[in-house]
Amino acid sequence: QVQLVESGGGLVEVGGSLNLSCAASGNIFRINVATWYRQAPGKQRELVASVTSDGTTNYADSVKGRFTISGDNAKNTVFLQMNSLTPEDTAVYYCNAIIRPSSSSYYSRGYWGQGTQVTVSS
Repeated sequence: QVQLVESGGGLVEVGGSLNLSCAASGNIFRINVATWYRQAPGKQRELVASVTSDGTTNYADSVKGRFTISGDNAKNTVFLQMNSLTPEDTAVYYCNAIIRPSSSSYYSRGYWGQGTQVTVSS
């Protein structure tokens, strides 16, 4: 089994920064893709940023130039550095990972973390 644990959320003022972490543990051979999503009250969950095992990144237009996603393959951890935060960034941030459990596995499976609250005050 695999667990994803997010951390780093909190309350920050407009223009501030936070660095979210998503640590994966359990049966992990490789994290194929790790993605940060967020969900604000009354809104649908949306993709924020993703990173593949070869380092390819993708960002939502709303966070380009402000957020940076990165991964530490050795520690099975993914980070989301968030700068120049605005009240529109307030949401619960979720980590999702597509994980191949072993080198002999022919399948990968997706997992979700429990979410971490980010609140940007004006």
